Amino acid sequence: MTKRISENGQALHRAMMSRTKADQPSEAEQALTEERRLLKEERDKRQAQASQPKPSAADRMLRTHHAQAKDKPKATKEAKDAKDVKKPKPRRTRAEKHAEKAAALEAARRSPKKPAK
Repeated sequence: MTKRISENGQALHRAMMSRTKADQPSEAEQALTEERRLLKEERDKRQAQASQPKPSAADRMLRTHHAQAKDKPKATKEAKDAKDVKKPKPRRTRAEKHAEKAAALEAARRSPKKPAK
């Protein structure tokens, strides 16, 4: 707010200095003066509001709205058919994987070796 008042004052000063020796202020100068007056009034309102006593933390705690738990709606969905439910793929256990690998190694060891060409 202070910055806006300051900028307005600088613009008003430039307008006043650019005015020739005429006694009447220009329209731009009058508009700047009115805007400056409004800015100062708004600043005074804000300062007056800031000087008012504010609610304490205890007051805020007493006046806050505490939400109440809502009733849960009844389940209206129909039971799904057994066909619709997908079963997860059966996974092999670690022991089964190791047994399969050992069997493959044993089979490779027993198979006849092919001669290198």
